[in-house]
This record gives sequence, structure tokens and C-alpha cells, in this order.
Amino acid sequence: MTWTLESLREHLQWAVELEHATLPPYLCALYSLDPQRNPEAIQVVGSVFSEEMLHLALAANILNAVGGRPHLDKPEMLPPHPRRMPHGDRSLQLSLAPFGPEALEMFLRIERPAPPGGPAEGDNYETIGQFYDAIERALIELCDELGEDAVFCGDPARQVGDAHFRHSGGRLIVVDSLKSALEALEEIVEQGEGTARGEVWDGDADMFHPDRDEVAHYYRFQELKLGRRYQRGDTPESGPTGEPIGFDVDGVRPMRPNPRLTDHPEGHPIRVAQEEFNHTYCAVLHLLEQTFNGSPRMLSVATGTMYALKAQAEALMQMPDDEGFVAGPTFDYVTPAARQWSVGESQRVAVLPNGPYVVYGRVPLRRKLKIVSENNDSLTWQTSAAIETEDTYALCRCGRSGSKPFCDGTHAVVGFDGTEAEPMAPYGELQHVHDGVGISAQRVGELCIHAAFCIGRTRPIAKMLADTEDSDVRSDVMGRIDHCPSGSYSYALERGGQSIEPDLPRAISVLEEEDGQASALWVTGDLPVHRADGRLQETRNRATLCRCGHSSNKPLCDGTHREIKFHE
Repeated sequence: MTWTLESLREHLQWAVELEHATLPPYLCALYSLDPQRNPEAIQVVGSVFSEEMLHLALAANILNAVGGRPHLDKPEMLPPHPRRMPHGDRSLQLSLAPFGPEALEMFLRIERPAPPGGPAEGDNYETIGQFYDAIERALIELCDELGEDAVFCGDPARQVGDAHFRHSGGRLIVVDSLKSALEALEEIVEQGEGTARGEVWDGDADMFHPDRDEVAHYYRFQELKLGRRYQRGDTPESGPTGEPIGFDVDGVRPMRPNPRLTDHPEGHPIRVAQEEFNHTYCAVLHLLEQTFNGSPRMLSVATGTMYALKAQAEALMQMPDDEGFVAGPTFDYVTPAARQWSVGESQRVAVLPNGPYVVYGRVPLRRKLKIVSENNDSLTWQTSAAIETEDTYALCRCGRSGSKPFCDGTHAVVGFDGTEAEPMAPYGELQHVHDGVGISAQRVGELCIHAAFCIGRTRPIAKMLADTEDSDVRSDVMGRIDHCPSGSYSYALERGGQSIEPDLPRAISVLEEEDGQASALWVTGDLPVHRADGRLQETRNRATLCRCGHSSNKPLCDGTHREIKFHE
């Protein structure tokens, strides 16, 4: 075929779709394995899955490097199973099934090496290697025809590197030239088929056994099929001659193959659990699309969200289905409208279940330091320079990230429980009103984060209201209320009058109090906050979100950070 930049980008998007298509079958097989009885099979399938995620990221890097735009959050990524391998051998059907001989044969067909001297094929290929051979040929031809600079015209800031992708085998190569693109393609093919298309090994150290070389995907599955590991000197022709590798066929959860939502009526516990899994999986796709389209730091959030997938899938596989089966995930696409928090390009904050705050729309982020008097009375906030962010960014909610205020995925590792409190009644219904002269103070104590602007300097606001005939006292009360970050206090000029709010920009501020005490996230300017349970938090001019992970009023801050002496 005659290659153009557009046809190259189209094929690289197909590569993203191809790498993703392997993930649901691998995940079902992985989650079906009992870790006590099949640790070696879990290592094999888990390592292949991790490297397929790496391959997806490499394909996205190449696509970005040539000026494309990776798409993952779309219905075409999740057609019903069984489904054919995208753009390839139409006889190969991908199924959702527990691990076993049938799944193993499917995986061997997915990873089958290209025949020696087999032609490069860009579509309807017989093997993945032939597909990537066609992309390699396209890159070389277009660089010869158009020049390397014209081909590699993408924004370097969209590249995802090793700093963004932890706990994986292989290399996550930043692509900015023909040389690095070919290295990325080589990494994908060698991990799947072996080095030089005739070797068992993929050129990397074994991620589980660093003392030995790593076997390519196809041959890892051969090890499980034949019950023996490859050792040095073995070849594809000799087969594995090393130590035995075990697989306990009885240590597999009997998941119903290719389950469907329609197997159960609406409201059935299995269907509800499957729908929750689908929401989480589509959240992963959404976060990956954000990652590859200008927000590389979001990769740790996407991979962290996958921990929730594991728990949800394992819970499903404990639920008896008919005829001796257990339930399993269906991998159905959930539209953005049904997810609510991932809809549109508007500025907003989305609270992920047991995860971080995801901030959309390039909302400015900065730090604010509380200034106090010699007597530790709260006086005002000092704003520092803006913190650099990506288009979409994630802020730590568990309090344990190593890169605060940003999320680094630690919430998933530590098992953070981000369960939210029931939404409070609207501010207007909860407020207690205290009248003064020319001012009516309103307060909702449940919102207080103990920033102490209402009690310092002279007297508490509640006692000052009696003296608000004095305009200086009244002005002092108004100023203190304006500095209250949570909006626990507000005021009007008369009882029942319109609340007067300070003029605050749409932004998020990372608050720090006296003595280096880390405080809340201060959300201002009527920035909407979408709760993890799907409900919209009451939108106000100012609110404070917990970032120590210990508030009893999540997602709102309740001042617990002071009790636990939370610091960055």
C-alpha cells in the first residue's frame, strides 16, 4: 500500500485498539486463578498483562510522536464478547473465560510468532508481528519521503515515560525520532514473540526472577501448557527442558464464559456488581485517554484504579451463577453521560472511588500559607506562585502520596478507604443565624475546618456581633468571615438577605497553616465537585476538601488534619 501520515496514524490507533483487545481476556483469566493454588500461573498471566499495558503505552507514544491522538474511551473498544481480534485474523475469537486449556490456546494464538520471512501486513494480518512489521515499514518509507522532522511532528509533552509507569517489565520508551520509534516497536514485538523472531527470550530480565532471562509471551504460555520452564540453551524447536512449572486445574474459579448483563434482570445482585465493574473499567479507559492526550501523570491514577477492578472481579467470582458457574465481569461500555463525572470539557473536580480528586479544565492550582500574629491569631492568607499542572491532573486524597499535592497511585497500594459521608443538607437549611447591626452572620458548624479566623485577635465573632454598631467592629467581622476557607461562616447585610461572598477566582489552593501544618484543599469560584457516589456536592463559592485521608465528612475536610498533625 502507499503510506501517508494519515494512514500511519490510523494504523497506530489500530495498534492501541489491538493492545487493548487482549486486556479483558487476560484479566478474566488472571482473576479466576486462586493465588494460593496457582501462584506460578498468576505470575505468567500477570506479567503478560503488565507488558500488554506497556505495549499500549508504547503504541500511544508512537501515535503521539507522529501527530496523532490516541482514543480509548469509546464504545468500539468494548464490543460484546466473543469478538474477533481487531483488524486481524478473523478466525481468532477473543473470549472472556477462566484460565484453562481453552484460554491457554487462545493466548497462544494471540501471541503466535510471525513465520520466518512472512510478509508485513497492515490489516487482516496473521500475527501481531506482521502488523508491527507493516508499521515499521511505513515509518521508514515516510521518513525517506517526507523527512524525519515532518513525520515526528507531535508534541513531546504528550510522551509517557518510565517516571509515569511503575511496576512493569520492559522499557517505556519516549518516542521523538525514527530511531526511538523503531526501538519501541522492537520492544513490543520481542516481548510478545522473542528476540530476532527465532528466540525464546525477549531480551529483558525476568521481572519475578531477576537471576534469569525473561521468556517472551508466546513461550511463557508454552511453559504453562507443557508444564516445564525454558532454560538457557533451549530453542523453539527443543521446547522447554528446565524445572517443572505447576498448574492446578482445580484452583480456578469456574467463571461463566462470556457473561452478559442480560443474563440477569435489572437489580439482580450479580448484574449490579457487573455494572459497578463496568463503571470502574470505563473509568480506567477514560483516565488512560487523559494520560495519552496531554496529562501523562494520570497514568499512575489509571493503573491505581485497576486495583479496584481486581477486588470487584474477585467479588463477582465469589457469586454463584447457574449450573455450577460463578459470575464474571462483562466488560460493557458505559457511556460518559451515565458516568456523569467524566462528561464534557468543563472545569470541575471528580472524586474517584477510594482514589484521588481528578481536576478537569486546567483549573489553576497554587499554594496558600496562613499568616498568623505573634500570638498565633489567624490574620490572612498569602498566595504563592502557581503550581505547574497538566490539562487534567489528580490531587492526593489518601494523604500518602510521595508527590503531594499530586496523586502517585499510592492509594491503591495502601488500600485507602475513601467512603464518603452522606451528603449534608443544603447550607441554607443548616445555617444558624446571628444578627448584629448591619450584618447577619450565618454559620454551619459541620463545615468548620478550624482555620480559626473566627476566634482570634480580639474576641470570637459570636461575641463581637453585639458591638457591630461600631463600623470598625462590623468591618472586622466581615473580613474574618471572608477569610474562612470552608465558608462555614458567611454573612448578609440583614437577616434573610443575599449572602455576600468574597470575590474568589475559580481555582484550587493547597493550604498550609502555621508551623508547616498541612491543611485542606480550598476549592473556590463555584467550582463543581462530583462525588464518587455520582451525586453533585452542593456548589458554593468556597469549600474545603480533605487531603489527609482521615476526615469523617469526606470528601469535605473536618479539621482532622490538625489532630493527626498532617504534614507534607
